[in-house]
Amino acid sequence: MFLETLKLALRAIRRNLLRSFLTVLGVVIGVAAVIAMVTIGNGTTAQVTSEISKLGTNLLFVRPGQFGPGRAGTDAKKFTIRDIEAIRDQIPGLRAVAAINQSSQTVIFGGQSRQTAIIGSGGDYLVAQNWELATGRSFLASEERGGQAVCLIGETVRSKLFGSTPAVDQMIRVGSVACQVIGVLAKKGQSGMGSDQDDVVMMPLKVFQRRISGSSDVSSLMLSAEDGVSTAKVQADVERLLRERRKIVPGRDDDFTVNDMTQMAATLTGTTTLMTGLLGAVAAVSLLVGGIGIMNIMLVSVTERTREIGIRLAIGAVERQVLMQFLVEAITLSVFGGVVGIAFGLGIAYTAVSLMSVPFVASPSVILLAFAFSAAIGMIFGYFPARRAAQMNPIDALRHE
Repeated sequence: MFLETLKLALRAIRRNLLRSFLTVLGVVIGVAAVIAMVTIGNGTTAQVTSEISKLGTNLLFVRPGQFGPGRAGTDAKKFTIRDIEAIRDQIPGLRAVAAINQSSQTVIFGGQSRQTAIIGSGGDYLVAQNWELATGRSFLASEERGGQAVCLIGETVRSKLFGSTPAVDQMIRVGSVACQVIGVLAKKGQSGMGSDQDDVVMMPLKVFQRRISGSSDVSSLMLSAEDGVSTAKVQADVERLLRERRKIVPGRDDDFTVNDMTQMAATLTGTTTLMTGLLGAVAAVSLLVGGIGIMNIMLVSVTERTREIGIRLAIGAVERQVLMQFLVEAITLSVFGGVVGIAFGLGIAYTAVSLMSVPFVASPSVILLAFAFSAAIGMIFGYFPARRAAQMNPIDALRHE
């Protein structure tokens, strides 16, 4: 019985192929839009999470001055080496405490030169950033304490200055400082802001302070908490200690900022997830438009086939059979539109994420939901025209011209 009804529905669809195509087009566009928007949004969320993870795990950034929404940076005094030592000694649960100074200098080797970022820090910087070495070694404790002119270079600097020549143990000039390359950092690629993380030269903090900046100040700190340690507690402890060391009286605002990357990651991920949901909801509206299109065309079809309906009722067809015929026809149209829309949406999403250089993260649950919704659209919006056809008076239907 159902197969016969399905055959009748397919026959009616084939009789008006162009009209059937235009009918399912709304469903195709709706399903494709939902899947494409959600897939692109999921890819963006995955990219944000990946970029944040590249910075390291359980990180806190400490900077002089106030930064953030509604807070303008201030000309607060910089940190000192004693601040770093106090944090390392008095704050429990820290895996790494890295003091950071940064500048831009011209790096020269042989006949090649390049303007690049120079970071003054220590081995804790690599620990906090989860940054490994491709070749060579990291700084020795004696090199950090004595301020020896040694350096680590990023992959971009290595390829631009040395090409196929081994870089380790070579002497380069950083600004006016002759520096021995002791290691090459593993490739990290671009950051979330689009900057090249491998275009960098790193040297011990004391060398940077003496030979590059000419100051013993520290511009920022990077703290990495041990696994299982609450970064919120570490943040509170650091803020308390720095307020004490910087002699900030109760009631006055901090003259420094501590940013917890865990909280920032959760905020950014939550924002992108919310935007994905909103885009999916907006795209789902087009599915309703497609459903209205199905109802409109099915009403036209009922009007055109009034005599056919009358004949079927006159020769013994019951209302349920006529209702089922038109309902199956509407569901077939919407299901076909859903299948085509899924393929079309995945194709659009794949093209878009390739151009945006973000991961392709298809959601099976969203795909199934979009397909089920398209079938439900056909059932809901096809019911009224089908009911109208089933309740026709056979005599009036046969008289219809």
